[in-house]
Amino acid sequence: MSVVILESTLAKGRQLQIALGDLTEESVDAIVNAANSHLQHGGGVAGAILRKGGMRIQDESNTWVREHGPVSHAQPAYTSAGKLPCFYVIHAVGPVWGEGDEDLKLAAAVSGSLSVASRLGLNSIALPAISTGIFGFPKDRAARIILTAILDYLQSNPESNLKLVRLTLFDHDTVEVFRSAWVEIIKGRADAGSVHPADILEGN
Repeated sequence: MSVVILESTLAKGRQLQIALGDLTEESVDAIVNAANSHLQHGGGVAGAILRKGGMRIQDESNTWVREHGPVSHAQPAYTSAGKLPCFYVIHAVGPVWGEGDEDLKLAAAVSGSLSVASRLGLNSIALPAISTGIFGFPKDRAARIILTAILDYLQSNPESNLKLVRLTLFDHDTVEVFRSAWVEIIKGRADAGSVHPADILEGN
C-alpha cells in the first residue's frame, strides 16, 4: 500500500497526490504503464506490471497493436488489468531522452493518459515517473513537466470524472525530486490563486 507524501485539493474537490509505493498495488480505477510504442512489456515498470498482472495484459496489448498500429505519445492504449487490483492499465509511451522534442512528448503522454481515463469515465488514476527509468529522462525536468501537464489537463477539462490523480513513486530519491517540483509548481499556483493554499498538505 502506498503512503501519501503530498496532497493538494484542486477545483471541484479533485485530489492531486504524490505517494511512495508500488504502482502495481494501487487500488485505483487505472494505473499508467510507462510503455514502448509496440507494447512489449519487458522491463522496468512495464515488466513489473506484466509479472503481477499476468499475460492477459500482454495478449491484449498485442491485439491493440495489431488493430491500431504502434502507440503514439499523445494517444495511449489501454487494456484490462489482469490480476492487478485496478480495472485498467493505460499504456503511455514516454520519450527516450535525446530523441528530440522530449518535453512536448512527455507532456503529451501524461495528458493523453488522463484523456483516456476521462473517456472511460474513471474516477481515479495512478501514474509513475514516466520516462525517468531506462528512457533516461532527467527526473527533475520530468517532475516539472508531469506535474504541470496534470494541472493543465484538469484545469482545461472540468467535465472530467477524475477525482484523484496520484503520482506513485517507487523510491525516496524520486519522491524528493518531485517534492521539490511540487514546491515550485503547486505552491506557485497557490500564490496565483488557482490552488487553495489551505488545502496543500505535507506528510512525512
